[in-house]
Amino acid sequence: MSNNCGREKEKLIMYQAFDKMQRHFPMSAGDGAYSYSRNSQLQREVLDGAKEMVRDAIIEKLDIKSLLSASINTFRIIDLGCSIGPNTFSAMQHIIEAVKDKCHYQFSADSSNIIPEFQVFFNDHVNNDFNTLFRSLPVDRSYFAVGVPGSFHGRLFPSGSIHFAHSSCAIHWLSKLPEMLLDEKSPAWNKGLIHYVDAANTAVVNAYVAQFDKDMEIFLSARAEEIVPGGMMVLVSPFSGYRYLKFFGSSLMDLVNEGMLDESLVDAFNVPVYFPSPEDMTKVVEKNGCFSIERIELTYPQSKLVDEADAKSLMTNLRAVLEGVFINHFGSKIADEAFSRTILKSEDISAWMKANYEKPCQLFVVLKRK
Repeated sequence: MSNNCGREKEKLIMYQAFDKMQRHFPMSAGDGAYSYSRNSQLQREVLDGAKEMVRDAIIEKLDIKSLLSASINTFRIIDLGCSIGPNTFSAMQHIIEAVKDKCHYQFSADSSNIIPEFQVFFNDHVNNDFNTLFRSLPVDRSYFAVGVPGSFHGRLFPSGSIHFAHSSCAIHWLSKLPEMLLDEKSPAWNKGLIHYVDAANTAVVNAYVAQFDKDMEIFLSARAEEIVPGGMMVLVSPFSGYRYLKFFGSSLMDLVNEGMLDESLVDAFNVPVYFPSPEDMTKVVEKNGCFSIERIELTYPQSKLVDEADAKSLMTNLRAVLEGVFINHFGSKIADEAFSRTILKSEDISAWMKANYEKPCQLFVVLKRK
């Protein structure tokens, strides 16, 4: 481990005191009409758009021989921010099939014992709906499944125990809202808005960037301890699409104008997500110093929801993702009213989507542990 990696241990210790300040907002639980398990098509599109790139990274960059031996024949995979399915199961099986193919490439084709056993760790916050997740585990899975509750903004596994880490549609979630956004006297006070995307104030954007940098510093330090040398990490994150958050913000302001909600509550509310650019990610990885960047780029996958301006499905998907954040701040009654009103605006939102079409875009990153 390099000196830079060694210093990361001190940062992890410092973060433990900060960890208690984190806020955990899992996806909508269960299998009801607005649950994540029934409304995660958008996230499935992100996964599908990255599948071949994940396979290519494993085939071209992952050295199975160096990771496994006669005494270590279990390949361990983690999915960070797995939520409650079904997308995580598809992603994990795809990774396993690619690793199996790489084994055949690296070892003699007539060997019957070249395929390792697989152990998959499904990780998410402690209040994630693990019951629904494990009730829906595929019966024909080719791996041993384990649940790991806890924030990925910190250590989760013993040192040198993981061979492959995966995270899709998760790393853009901040560990907490930037403190500057909570101070009415701060230059980053985001009055009337609920996210940085539409903010004209650069101080708002800078506050989000600073929190993302801090979170990723801890995230990478933790993974550097857990992933074996030569192990791989694949991160996939949306880069566009959350400009639709403003429609939820407009519904909140409708409630303000009708006297159903205090405007100060809206002013004090911001969604804790930041969508990193390749430059953002390159900066934090290079600062960490424990990973080599094997691939980093913006990709442009197809999206039925966006391309067809299916606003109702898109808003319902976003509700499944954001409902916990809204309920925590406004309570369930106001949150339900805001989401219901936004979905009722689907025709207007669809028209706006068509007039302001923006091709879906996502960040794809492949890192290798030095």
